[in-house]
Amino acid sequence: MADRLTQLQDAVNSLADQFCNAIGVLQQCGPPASFSNIQTTINKDQPANPTEEYAQLFAALIARTAKDIDVLIDSLPSEESTAALQAASLYKLEEENHEAATCLEDVVYRGDMLLEKIQSALADIAQSQLKTRSGTHSQSLPDS
Repeated sequence: MADRLTQLQDAVNSLADQFCNAIGVLQQCGPPASFSNIQTTINKDQPANPTEEYAQLFAALIARTAKDIDVLIDSLPSEESTAALQAASLYKLEEENHEAATCLEDVVYRGDMLLEKIQSALADIAQSQLKTRSGTHSQSLPDS
């Protein structure tokens, strides 16, 4: 996964691509403009271009990308975040990590103890079943 700055750069590049594509499509589909000093004939039989649909599509894409950029910018560390504040934050995170590791070790130890008890109980059950089977098997055999 890319870091936040790379994600931000990718989003800005995507926004630039969307702006370029929007301008290109709108230029291509837009009706020609008439100039007062130049006489041109406009073909009235040309089919209507879906410029409004393109405009809405690109507006939605650009707005969504702009929101993504805002979210990425908000997730960056602020200017007020000094090295001392970052070090204190890292120290606190390390303490929390050590506490969680200790808790995890305790849970793993209790799980191992419980596993040993279960395995012992299963071994006892297996022994009991073997004794029961061998006892009923020897009783069913006729004595000679």
